[in-house]
Amino acid sequence: MRTTLTLDDDVAYGLKKARAENPDKSFKEIVNDVFRLGLNGNSGQKSRKRFRVEPMNLGLREGLNFDNIEELLDIVEGPNRL
Repeated sequence: MRTTLTLDDDVAYGLKKARAENPDKSFKEIVNDVFRLGLNGNSGQKSRKRFRVEPMNLGLREGLNFDNIEELLDIVEGPNRL
């Protein structure tokens, strides 16, 4: 199939860069390869291991009451805070 496309500057730059990296392939082959990757949902990158945060129970410090904010501020910043 033959068609005409208007490419954004960043897309054209990326295709030209891919062409320079693969001088043995034609521009048509590069465009088709990039379209195939995009349509198949494969970016060509290796999948990363999923990052997971393991929570830790730090507990509450003895003697602190989180229900009274004024008391906590006095402990942390001192009684003469502004």
